[in-house]
Amino acid sequence: MRKTDKKRDNQLRQVLTEVCDAALEDIEGFQWLTHRVDYERFPESLKVICVFDSDGSLATFLSGSQSDRLAVFMQKKLAGAGMDIKHMSAHISYDSEEQCEREHQGQWARRLK
Repeated sequence: MRKTDKKRDNQLRQVLTEVCDAALEDIEGFQWLTHRVDYERFPESLKVICVFDSDGSLATFLSGSQSDRLAVFMQKKLAGAGMDIKHMSAHISYDSEEQCEREHQGQWARRLK
């Protein structure tokens, strides 16, 4: 990883930690988030995975306008750190602890590959 990639990775992790902390307070059932990125193709390659405690919590979240608000919030926080990402919602996917348990016996490392 190049020096500039390490710097960008640190900034990205810091911003996403702030987003995660805010989501934990504001979004019912939200548990954590992670990301995947190939810095050779940044920002197009960025993928943020938001994880909820249950399928029901995830369905409730997706049925309202909170997903749009989360995407806008994330986009603004990233832009504030100098990472302009168009169409943030296309870079976010959602999952639940229940789905991982059902499909991958709770092994997130396997699930996220």
